[in-house]
Amino acid sequence: MATPAAVDIGTTGFDPFIQEWQDWHRRHEAAVGSPHGFLAVTNLHWLTPEPQRLPDAPGEWSTGEEGVVVTLGEGEELLLDGKPVRGRHVFGHIPERSEISAVWGDAVIEVAKRGGHDIVRPRHPDHPLRAGYTGTPTFPPDPRWRVTGRYVPFDDPRPTTVGAAVEGLQHVYDAPGQVVFELDGRTLTLTAFDGGASGGLVILFTDETSGVTTYAANRGLKLDGPDAVGNVTLDFNRATNLPCAYTDFATCPLPPAENRLPLAVEAGEKIPYERA
Repeated sequence: MATPAAVDIGTTGFDPFIQEWQDWHRRHEAAVGSPHGFLAVTNLHWLTPEPQRLPDAPGEWSTGEEGVVVTLGEGEELLLDGKPVRGRHVFGHIPERSEISAVWGDAVIEVAKRGGHDIVRPRHPDHPLRAGYTGTPTFPPDPRWRVTGRYVPFDDPRPTTVGAAVEGLQHVYDAPGQVVFELDGRTLTLTAFDGGASGGLVILFTDETSGVTTYAANRGLKLDGPDAVGNVTLDFNRATNLPCAYTDFATCPLPPAENRLPLAVEAGEKIPYERA
């Protein structure tokens, strides 16, 4: 993988805000281009009751009453938690938005459930999308896009159905509350989703740059949890693309309808070079 291109921030001298953003951006780019990240995905296989052999993974794969099953042929082997698996192996029923990673040589075979469907996504480090990755263009970091908001929890988390990057697929997320903030003299509200194992909150949104300078379908913003008085920080300089911005083998959720901002958020990541 090529080294991600440096971002021209158009400033000179030391600026703590710029330095903090650059450190974050460097870590983020390293994660995007990691050997078994989403850039390494070579296909998205939808499993059926009929066993099928995949071109980029060993064995024959199917799903049914037992859940996901693979039957490995002679000389084929997977590693699960460091232990070899041969012959017929039952992965079982995988919970929604969960996955199991099996190792095959230098590849990782992701077995997962998305939108109620069992899938297999092989991840090969030498996939051209990853090997040729040179970084994602961004807007220059600007403190004006870092604002304080107020977290307003719902009485109970609201199941929220959203579309997906894959046509006909839907995701259901629990929305614990909303974030209210001011930007450019406007009071704005965004529905937030639970950050899961990473903690905090996740916001999916679009704005008036979507489909122009930023990826049309969505961008994401991670927030730390609210402080003692319910305040949160929204730093749109750290708005990032979801995997579907780079590859058609992603099932990314779309933002809820109310999360389209009526202004141009010229901050964060732009359309990837791979989609330009």
